[in-house]
Parts: sequence; structure tokens; C-alpha cells
Amino acid sequence: MSEIDKHITIPKNVSTENDLDYHWLRQRGQEYIEQLAGNVWTDYNSHDPGITILELLCYAITDLGARISMPLENLLAPADQTTSLKEQFFDATEILPSKPVTEADYRKLFIDIDGVKNCWLQPFNKTVFANLKHKQLSYDEGDFDAIDADDKTSFMLNGLYKLIVDFDEPNEDKFPGTGDKKGEIERIKNEIFAIYHRNRNLCEDLVKIEEVQTHAIAVCANIEVEPDANEEMVHARVLEAIDNYFSPDITYYSLQQMLNKGYGTEQIFEGPLLQNGFIDTVELENAKLREQVRLSDIMQLIMAIDGVKVIHEISIKDCKNASDENNEWLICVEQGKKPKLCADSAFSYKKGVLPLNVNSLLVRKFRQEIRAAKLEANQAAKADRHLKIPTGTFTDVKKTTSIQNHFPEVYGIGESGLTSQATVKRKVQAKQLQGYLLFFDQVLASYFAHLNQVKNLLAVDNSLATTYFTQVVTDVLDFSDLVNDYPANDEELTRKILAGLDDNINRKNQILDHLLGRFAEKFTDYAFLMKQLYGSYADRAVVNAKQNFLLEYGEKANGNQILNKGISNWRGSAFNYYHQSPEHLWDTHNVSGLQKRVARLCGIKDFSRRNLSESYVEIYELTNVDGKDVFRWHINNQNGIHILSATEDYPAPRYAEEELYQAVVKILETTPEEIIAGFEKELTDQLVIGNFEVQLSDQGKYSFNIINLNANPESTDRIIARQFIYYNSPPDLKEAMLDIQRFLSKDFAEEGMFIIEHILLRPDVTSLHGLTKQFMPICFKKDEDCMPIDPYSYRVTVVLPGWTYRFANVDFRNFMEEQIRRELPAHVLARICWIGNRKDKVKEEDNDMLKLENAWKTFLLKKTNLNQAQDKLSLHELIKVISELTTIYPAGRLIDCDEEEDKTGGRIVLGRTNIGNL
Repeated sequence: MSEIDKHITIPKNVSTENDLDYHWLRQRGQEYIEQLAGNVWTDYNSHDPGITILELLCYAITDLGARISMPLENLLAPADQTTSLKEQFFDATEILPSKPVTEADYRKLFIDIDGVKNCWLQPFNKTVFANLKHKQLSYDEGDFDAIDADDKTSFMLNGLYKLIVDFDEPNEDKFPGTGDKKGEIERIKNEIFAIYHRNRNLCEDLVKIEEVQTHAIAVCANIEVEPDANEEMVHARVLEAIDNYFSPDITYYSLQQMLNKGYGTEQIFEGPLLQNGFIDTVELENAKLREQVRLSDIMQLIMAIDGVKVIHEISIKDCKNASDENNEWLICVEQGKKPKLCADSAFSYKKGVLPLNVNSLLVRKFRQEIRAAKLEANQAAKADRHLKIPTGTFTDVKKTTSIQNHFPEVYGIGESGLTSQATVKRKVQAKQLQGYLLFFDQVLASYFAHLNQVKNLLAVDNSLATTYFTQVVTDVLDFSDLVNDYPANDEELTRKILAGLDDNINRKNQILDHLLGRFAEKFTDYAFLMKQLYGSYADRAVVNAKQNFLLEYGEKANGNQILNKGISNWRGSAFNYYHQSPEHLWDTHNVSGLQKRVARLCGIKDFSRRNLSESYVEIYELTNVDGKDVFRWHINNQNGIHILSATEDYPAPRYAEEELYQAVVKILETTPEEIIAGFEKELTDQLVIGNFEVQLSDQGKYSFNIINLNANPESTDRIIARQFIYYNSPPDLKEAMLDIQRFLSKDFAEEGMFIIEHILLRPDVTSLHGLTKQFMPICFKKDEDCMPIDPYSYRVTVVLPGWTYRFANVDFRNFMEEQIRRELPAHVLARICWIGNRKDKVKEEDNDMLKLENAWKTFLLKKTNLNQAQDKLSLHELIKVISELTTIYPAGRLIDCDEEEDKTGGRIVLGRTNIGNL
């Protein structure tokens, strides 16, 4: 085989287990001694003190190796027995299932509803006619009769479906006589609509639900049963077998039953997680609407029933077409219908030559028992749906003891120490050996401490502030004689000896990359761009983005209630617009899976649907003392209080925004730990804490500036922002600094997006009228390729605020547009717009974002209770606003690429800058 054809694989087991082999470790250690000191040390026998030290260290290493080799569930087991591994990691039900995607997925989801026996998802066919000459659409072809044939075309709306449902036969106890069967069917239909919209695919919708129609077929048979057979039970089984042949029952299986059928875990949990167990996909595919009824099939089913001896006569006929010449062996079922036994069916039974009278009441009783047995089996399947997470036994792998206590007593370094008669020289030698061995004790203690933290480092909700760990060595004789200022607790010791080595942000990034790599996810491009935009704060921002992404990767549920739609499971889902309250349509996290996933991949803190034009930022115009119109800025908190303000005037809003975001970045660069450590010193005027500068007034009041440490100390560029609030004491000032750092890192959010599915903007597809004025405009130019004409099928408009710090950056826009298109399902086409201004920055009639927010919100509040129908005014207004959206671009000027410096701060390079978007 050539080198290029060889498969490169990573071996699963790379452990040599040499760490468990004491003799191997001793031999290797002796070889190193020979290499390093062979010219002065030749006695390697056991009585040599150096060999004794080597042997004890080898023993300690095997102890560490043995603990590393413990069952993984024991290493991960929490010390608190009230918690479990499920709280640290995703289990199979949270990470392996997905929202419904295929027809089979949706069928499983609906069959899981009580009262649905089977169902079939079919396209809802709706033709739209196009007038190319006047760029109009209509459902009525007659609207364009006066148009030449060359100027007309048509297309089908894609992504719309209808559901054909085979409802369970009503329970006589529930519907005695002429009970409310219609009411029960209506209840099931409403539940199907609700469940579908909770699990809707992007750019798809369910238009109608229909009860499956029946094709009546008669079966007549003369059957001889065994002498000891119960004829009522036989007849009940015959009727059940024929009914199941006409419309197969769907069987639920437990997890163990699916494993016994040979399915792997990833196959079993594929698709939606059902409440009643697991459905075999192969069986589901076979349970389609029957196209033919074959007499031979029915004969085989009857002969397979216990108690049936022989079939003397049997025939089938089409009840509706009895007069026609029918094939006596095969009947073709009308398309879209299911076969059903009609009243013309007749069954007679006998034992030998004696005819039998069958008691219909007993037959009904036996049929109910057969169905009850099936229901009981399904209930058993319902109880076993979860892979059991191994229950580990907590072992304190951190616990260790000094190797000094294992030396022979003659060394005098163990718990007994030396005798009172020992000379001073001997005592000094013992102390020297203790000091020498303490190094190894601390190293081993650190290894055991790291092993104890594995369960926390690899947990998806890892909140550890450090990535290096050690622990206090406590059981060394006369320890205080060996070490000065040795901390009394593990945290303080870790901080003292490892803080300088622990680049915890970089190391946490590496750990998170490892965890993300398990799901084939990466943040490489995002991290690179953040470095350009945020400087030293970028690494922490990237850690936060990765952490949030992992935390929300799998689905979290409490019973039937989904607490968190996983970024993985729900990536192709749409939002639920059906019968929602206003708080679930606006200022809500009820958004598409795509929107949430893109937001987390791009580090957007708040992905909710809300008013993006409302901002914590205020840029305002004023006239300065020189009579010039200038601009300044404020950042407000949730209560509308100015917590940060500009310190100079700016000739244009763009310069004000640049300085504002620079101040935000400088605050974010300063960690809470830096602020806390800064207040351990005496506060003086102009004391620098990170990028904060303390201001102390003559009246003893405190405030702070935000400074640029890279600027010339004498330059006006040094102080870039200030908080014009004064505090009475250092603790109040410290809390104010921590508050503004916390606010800007967690609550301050201008970024967000709207994803508008065009299929939701369709006029009422159940209408028989043309509704020409309610359609979206179409793109058509006779001499240009503007296909496809269809503006609805699998189309979305993605709207983002183009004024924010990152979204105004051309490189970040390119990155985000690439992410949106990469994460969109391959068949969905996106139009991406970067629009608008903050509220009150321009007139309302000129603010695209404000107009879109008002129109989109109004449309959703009307749409939620109308389903297929539309409110004409809200639909017309929304279409008008979307059609007029204009992308805004960062201000700049064309420059010579050889120019050394861009004095304006904005640069456009021909051929390199995107100034358009399809």
C-alpha cells in the first residue's frame, strides 16, 4: 500500500503502564544514576541511602499511577454524595437526541401523542402565479389572464406540509354510545399543532391536519379451529391481525430491547426523545399507508394464530366497487387512504363438522385484553429510556502522606525522629535530608491535588479560577524547622508557589478547546478577530464565549418541560410563534436554534428577540464654548444613571463612538482580582489600578478615571473617560469599580439579531382568492438572471445592528456572515443586512431598525393567534419595511495603500472591502 493511501488513526490506548511497574521504574532510575554519576558512584545495592531514596520514590510513583488507573467513574465521583455525575456532564438524553428533522422524526413525535395511532407528513401543494411584467404574485391564475404567456410563470411554495392522521379507535369507556369523539379528535389536532410549532424546522410550517380516509374492504372466511381452542379468543385475534395488517400498530421498545435488537446507542437516540419509549425506524418506515391488500397475506396472518387449524374458504372484495370485476387475490387501495373492514365482512368457525356460535361480547372483551397487554408493554418501554450513568465510589485521591515516614527508622526522619543521644552533626544531617526530600513531597502532593481536580477541570460548568493546584504537606517531623512562612491552607499555598506559573486564561482556553474538539467545534477564527478588537481582554472574552457555548451545548429538561434548547440538538429549529403570550414573542429567548447558535459562536451575550435600537449608550450633540457643534457620550446603567462619560469634545459621532468603546475595552481589561488587589494599598490621588486611575478631591471624596496607559502621560489622550460620581470611602469606590466592570462584562449588550423567515410572510394559503397586494415583491429583470423568482421558499432575512463596536468592523462582519451561512441549513438562502441607528439618534421615520422592530413585533402579536391567516395591515407594513432595508457601512475614505498612516481612523481599500451583500 502506498503511503498516501494509509489510514492515519489515533490509538485509543497509549498507556504503557510503566508507572505501575515498580521494577521498571527502579531500573530506569538506576540507569539515569549511572549516566549522571557513574564516575563517583558505583555501589547500587539496597543498603545504599541513595538507592533507598530511589526505591521509595518509585513506590510513590506507583501509588500515583494506581490512582490514575482507577475506574473513571471513581475519579469523577463527587465528594458530596447528594450530587451525581449527571450534574457535571451531559447524559445521553441531553446530547444524543435532536429536534425532529426528517419525516420519520416528525411521525415519531406525533405518534407519541395519546390518541394518534399513525400519521404521515405530506407536502401541502400551493401554486403561486407570477406576473413578471409588473412583478406581481397571486394564488389565482385568473388575475393575470390579460398578461402574455411569456410574461407569466408559476412556482410551488416549498416547506409547507399537511399531516394525515390515523386516530386511535376511541375507548368505549371514554366515549359511550355517541360520545364526544369529534371533541377528542379536535383536542388531539390542537396538541399536534402545538407540538409541531415547538419543534418546527427553519423555513417550514404545518398548514393543516386531516383524518385519514378509509377504503372499505370485506373479508369473508370459513375457519376450522382446534378442538381445545377458544373460538371467541381466536376471532378476537383474527380481527386484531387483520386490523394491524390494514393499519399497523407502532410498537414502543425499552432501551434494553433496542440494544438487544442490535442497535447502537447513537442509533437508538437519533431523532427526538419520546415520552413512551423508542420506535424502531425500520418498523416505522414499513408502517406506511398500504397500497395493496393481498389475500395471501391475510391467509398467512390467520394461519399463524394459535388455535386455527385450517381455512376452508376465504375471499376479499372492494365494498365500494362490489359490482365491478375485481381481482379476487388483490385489491388496490385508493391513494392516501387506509383499508378498513366493512360491515359486509363475515367470519364463521367450526370444530370438525360442528358449526360454532361466537359470542360478540366475549370477542370485544378479549380484544380489549389484547390491546391492554400492548399498552402494558408500552408502559414498560416508557420506564426504561435512560442510559444509566455509572455510580462512582468517591475516593479521596488527593490524600497523601510524606515519603519521609516510610524510611527506615535509622534515618531519623520519620515520625519517631532521632534518639536523644544523637549528636548535633547527626541531627543536622537528618534535617538536610528532610529538606532535600521535601521537594519530592511537594511535587507528589501537587500531582495528587491535580488528579483530584480532574472532575472539575473537565466538567462543562468549570468555574475554577486556577488551573494549577497543590496542597499542604502536613505530616513531616518538625516541619517548621525546615520551611519559613509556609501557608496553612491549600489555596494560599497554591497562590504563593504556583500563581506565577499559572496562566489560567491560556490554560483554560486549551482545556475548553479540548472539550470543544470532542464535539468537532472550534473558535479559532473568532479568537483571532477578538485579539484584533479587544487586545489583552480578548483571551478572557474568548474563554467566556467558549464556556457559554459548552454550557448550552446539550438540552436541559425537567420532565416534559425543556429548560434549555441545546445549541447542538436544536441548531436547525425555528422559533415557536403559535398561540404564544406577548412575553414569549418579544423580550424573549424564544428564538430559532440558528440564532442562538450563531450568537454563541460569535460571543453575543444576549441573543433574545428585543428592541435592539434601545441602548445603554447615549451620544449627544451640543455647542461648546467656541460656538462649534460637537459630540459627547454617556454610558447608562439599568437605572438610567450615567456611570461613564466622555472627557472631551468630538467633531463627529464616529470619533465619540471609537473613544467610548476604547473606554469599555480598557475597563474589561482590568480584572476584578486586579481591582481587589489595588485596594490593599493606601489610596492616594492618581493611584493607578489596572486601567483605573483614582481621583481624590480636596474634600476627601473619591472618583475614578479610565486611562490609556500606552498614551503619553502629558497627552490629553491619557484620560479617555470618567465617572462623575463621588464616593465617601475607599470601600464604596472599590464597589463602584467592581460594579462597572461587572456591568460591562455581563449586562452591557448592544449586539443582537433578527432572523425573519419569509415563509411566515406568505398570504393565507387556504384562501381561494388571489391576495395580490399581500405578497412580497419579486426580483425580475428580463436581461439578467434573477432566479429563483420565489421570494418565500427557504429564504430568510437576517438583520443586525450595524452601529455596534464589533458589527461596524468589516473583518468581523465578514466572519459573522460566513458563520451565518455555514450554520444555516444548506437549502436555506440568507439575505444579511447591517442596518439602522440607536433610538433617538435620527428621526424615527429614518431609523430602519426602529421601524423594523415595530413592524416585526406587531406582526408577531397578530400572527400568533391567526396561524395560516394574516392580519393584512401588519403583513403589508412588515413586507414594506423589509423591502426597504439598507445596509450601513463604516465611514472611511479611499487612501493610497502606501500611505504610512490613516489619519481618519477609517479605511476603505478598493477590491479588498466588502461594500455589498447578496
